Amino acid sequence: MCLVDSSSLHLLSSSTMAFTGKYELESQENYEEFLAIIGQLSAKTDQKVITDVVQDGNNFTWTQSLPGWTWCNNLIAGQECDLQTMKGDKFRALVTLDGGKISVPFPKYHFTAEIIEGKLMMNCTTGEKGVTFKRISRRV
Repeated sequence: MCLVDSSSLHLLSSSTMAFTGKYELESQENYEEFLAIIGQLSAKTDQKVITDVVQDGNNFTWTQSLPGWTWCNNLIAGQECDLQTMKGDKFRALVTLDGGKISVPFPKYHFTAEIIEGKLMMNCTTGEKGVTFKRISRRV
């Protein structure tokens, strides 16, 4: 688990990508269906999720927060990392970065993220049902 005070996040430049930034939820698709499939429907919220990303080369600190709740993972592209789910369950996974897209196999879904036209595009696809939860966040 990673405890990060959002005031301590610094904008870093990277010659390979521009993930670093603070993003606010703009739109999402298949949210409830995705949560139901992974058994987390009780986590549904109408709050706007804020995502803070700090990138230093292949190292990422990825933080999502709502009032009263924060979830953070430290990712290193090209390495197996000790991570946790939004409910705090720990797991180990290989984080990849290919063509500007981060990819992480979570236990119940596959996560990808990329920057397209300055927006953070995140997709979570379940294995068995093939439902893709799409989240688009704008830079703030």
